[in-house]
Amino acid sequence: MSSAGATDGLLVATVLPDLTGLDKSFDYLVPPELGDLVQIGSMVRIPLAHRRTAGWVVGLGVASTEVSADRLVPIAKWSGHGPSADVIDLARWAAQRWGVGRLRPFLVSASPPTMVRAVPDVRRGTAAASRRDATVGGGAALGAVVPDAMVRLLADGGGVVRIGPNDDALDAVRAAAAHGRIIVVHPVHDSMLRMAARLRADGLAVAVMPHDWAVAAGGADVVIGGRGAVWATTPQVAAIVVIDEHDEALQEERSPTWHARDVAIERARRAAVPCLLVSPCPTVSALAWSGRRWVRPQTAEERSSWPIVEVVDRSDEEPWRRSLLTSPLIAALRDRSRKVVCVHNTPGRARLIACRSCRSLLSCERCQAAVNQRDDGRLVCHRCGTERPPVCQRCGSGALANVRPGVARLRDDLEAAAGRPVVAITASAATAAGRGTSGSADDLAAADVHVGTEAVLHRVREADVVAFLDFDSELFAPRYRAAEQAFALLVRAARLLGPRSGGGRLMIQTFEPAHVVVQAAVLADPGRVAAAEASAHSPASVGQGRPTSSRPPAWPPPMITTACWFELIPGTSSARGSRRRRDRRGRGYESRSIPPDVDRRPGAVGPLTLSSLKPAPVATRSARWSVSFNQRCSESAPRCFCTTRSASAPVCSRISHIVSIACSAGFPIRIGGLLHSASNRRPGSTSSGCKTVTFVVP
Repeated sequence: MSSAGATDGLLVATVLPDLTGLDKSFDYLVPPELGDLVQIGSMVRIPLAHRRTAGWVVGLGVASTEVSADRLVPIAKWSGHGPSADVIDLARWAAQRWGVGRLRPFLVSASPPTMVRAVPDVRRGTAAASRRDATVGGGAALGAVVPDAMVRLLADGGGVVRIGPNDDALDAVRAAAAHGRIIVVHPVHDSMLRMAARLRADGLAVAVMPHDWAVAAGGADVVIGGRGAVWATTPQVAAIVVIDEHDEALQEERSPTWHARDVAIERARRAAVPCLLVSPCPTVSALAWSGRRWVRPQTAEERSSWPIVEVVDRSDEEPWRRSLLTSPLIAALRDRSRKVVCVHNTPGRARLIACRSCRSLLSCERCQAAVNQRDDGRLVCHRCGTERPPVCQRCGSGALANVRPGVARLRDDLEAAAGRPVVAITASAATAAGRGTSGSADDLAAADVHVGTEAVLHRVREADVVAFLDFDSELFAPRYRAAEQAFALLVRAARLLGPRSGGGRLMIQTFEPAHVVVQAAVLADPGRVAAAEASAHSPASVGQGRPTSSRPPAWPPPMITTACWFELIPGTSSARGSRRRRDRRGRGYESRSIPPDVDRRPGAVGPLTLSSLKPAPVATRSARWSVSFNQRCSESAPRCFCTTRSASAPVCSRISHIVSIACSAGFPIRIGGLLHSASNRRPGSTSSGCKTVTFVVP
């Protein structure tokens, strides 16, 4: 429907049902008694398939001539207020940006948790207007001095604000709030609540999402929340601020995996308001969007915000005598005046085990994968789930060597070296050893030594020493943004330790002390990581021995407009066979994913645009889709850096999502053909029922 209006008193609303798997909207008549209540974005109840279903009004207009008015069913009930019209348009953009073609997931994030039947009239804070004039005229915002660079950044449409890890981001929020109503996205819940309380103390009307959805719609001065706050319905937004834009919590874990930073940038562009991205370590994507619009503190101030960084060089150690407990770490553990936190992203007791008798690595007798040792001592295979006692599969010996220890094993070693209780913390649960501790909040606060995965950095409130026992596993992890994520862990540890004046010490154990991430932490210069990542991810430097360009990739990512290359590899199903399978079983992903103008012969190459990669209407229940990236590195050997598996998911939807990741870095893509599916055999074979799509970066 185009615009609001009525012909002969008939008003028709286009409603999107709130049903999983149904991505289609329907037309309903608006009863006269609901004419003043039903608006675009309203949440209503509609009759559908002999029952009443919730839905959103996504269109409103006159009756269409294609369908007779007497065939339309009226809306059953008006439930409450929902997302505004501009938020719905933003959701349509996001559906195309992340290649899902589904509007419902975004509307769920933008809707209130409970029905809102009345929106209150929120009065602005008493000091908002006067402080706005003070900010623009004299450079002071809400009692804080705002640098001229910040004022120019807001006047230029926003940009990136780089701060120290222990600096306060509230100054940037106050500067933006002086311009009018703002939306603040904060990934850390506790810090977000503290910032909201401080803003209320400044005399501003604050709405914390999602519980204060009605207050935000009524016109609060500051709308603050997690990543879902970027979808908040609030009138006359003057600015959008994203705190810690590097944090992975800003990206939705479920499909579609939208990112709050990208949504905030697009929403600010549509509203013609500034967008501020605040972070101690801005990502390459944020710097690519900002261009030259960024500010940073003075070098001395930024360095004082970092703790003391100590690098433990392990490159001179003998290969077979490498232990995670080094001499500097043991000295810190035995100092009872220090509270020590050890980080090791390997849960369990052991991730790689060898037999001391026959010197063979222990593997699964069923699928030949490496086995891990749990806390109870049993060996388990994470590929097929097979369990067995801790014995060698070749000689039957029980004398095992821990080649790659986990958190549970390190807890015992650290406790023996420190001579005091050690608490182990993982993302799933917190366990403790020694003195009968139980791992509760009181025990965590009273303990002096902690070890665990990166979850320990979120559970512990303060520390004197934070030691990364095996930082190389983060530096060389098979992830696309491994360097940025590794540096983000250092930033989180620096916040746990406090500024340099507090005497906190950040200990990094590594075999690569000259790595750019390590040197950036030592010199307190996050710009080194961003420059190195921008050069490494530049299209001109892919496949070369060294980067040839230091410019970051263009923004926005060419997800929809950029054409990819499709190469049909030998051994794939032909179009004729795809039609036969589609007619017989309703599965036609091969023919649906390949445009009709592409040559389907083996070895043929043709252009493939992402607009043609649309989800098939019928989902496969038995097939498992495996999508992987291969990046050609300087050694001319393929290196897998992204792998996703999704059961019963349309392959085209998965392709669009993963292509968007590569396109966001500016990579040209060449897509290998789909391997045919046969009977379910041993995983890994080409006829196992797993369909593989390989993305090769030339």
